[in-house]
Amino acid sequence: MSTLIMIRSDAEDGFNSPAKEKAANRRNRSPLLSPRRAKQFVGASKIKLLFAFCAFSIAFFITSRFSSFMGWNPHLASSVSSPSRGGYTVLINTWKQNSVLKQAIAHYASCHGADAIHVVWSQSELPSEKLKSDLHKVVILKSQKANKPNFRFDINANDGSNSRFKPIKDLRTDAIFSVDDDVIVPCPTLDFAFTVWQSAPSTMVGFVPRMHWLDKKQSNVAHYRYGGWWSVWWMGTYSMVLSKAAFFHRKYLDLYTYEMSPSIHNYISRERNCEDISMSLVVANATVAPPIWVKGKIHEIGESGISNLRGNSHNRNKCLNDLISLYGTLPLVSTNVKAVSGRNEWLW
Repeated sequence: MSTLIMIRSDAEDGFNSPAKEKAANRRNRSPLLSPRRAKQFVGASKIKLLFAFCAFSIAFFITSRFSSFMGWNPHLASSVSSPSRGGYTVLINTWKQNSVLKQAIAHYASCHGADAIHVVWSQSELPSEKLKSDLHKVVILKSQKANKPNFRFDINANDGSNSRFKPIKDLRTDAIFSVDDDVIVPCPTLDFAFTVWQSAPSTMVGFVPRMHWLDKKQSNVAHYRYGGWWSVWWMGTYSMVLSKAAFFHRKYLDLYTYEMSPSIHNYISRERNCEDISMSLVVANATVAPPIWVKGKIHEIGESGISNLRGNSHNRNKCLNDLISLYGTLPLVSTNVKAVSGRNEWLW
């Protein structure tokens, strides 16, 4: 008896296995992406673009910082060196520190924005011709400009502390940078402060903030406290910037000398102190606005200043209250605004 074995064709009788169905699906699959796969592709592309943008931003930031560290900056040319804006006059107040004075003049002569350098000389003994000649040579040597800053002494032997704010003839600039002989402000920082002053030329713009606050009242008379740097840091506010390192308009030299009460002039001459507080009162009274503190490092190269003497805090409290009494009003305006150069900050 024979056995008949039949071999059936799947194609003929319609029989399909799961494996064959998957193979058929792969052969018949459309080349177009499904909506789900398309979303996944777009999402991955966005992530890649985001990473690429971040990498580019980091690279740009590092290279810009590196170039500034190497001394190159594509934006270095600024308005401070533009003749149309006039630059500023450096007004250096000095007192028996010729070696320190020489360092200060050498430094400020190298600043591009310095149009002139005036030394306020209030000593009874006149400066020697040798000193004048030596300092003039320093200005010529250190200045990096074709047009060298004008240099001269302003002799005011009999006017005491008020002499630092006497009007100056033949000034070519509106901006005055008043500075003590033992204070050094780096040129880029100084030039930035000048641009800040240009935006508000009626106010004082400086590096040394101070504050005041009401201490107590006795018999309806207010008594105020004078706050130094640590008070400003703790309270986060200030109402003065000291003229030991500050910009102001030259018109305030006239106001201080000719409009301020003679009783205040006499007080400052007698005390030989606090002319900086008085100038802050003059400007605040004229503007009814606060000063502007510029963030920046400054260096003190001397140790014989009045601010280093013992008991100075008590003297400043007394000066503040005496001057307010002589003015008959308190024009100082407090603020917590600080000007900061974004170019020198790592984070905004």
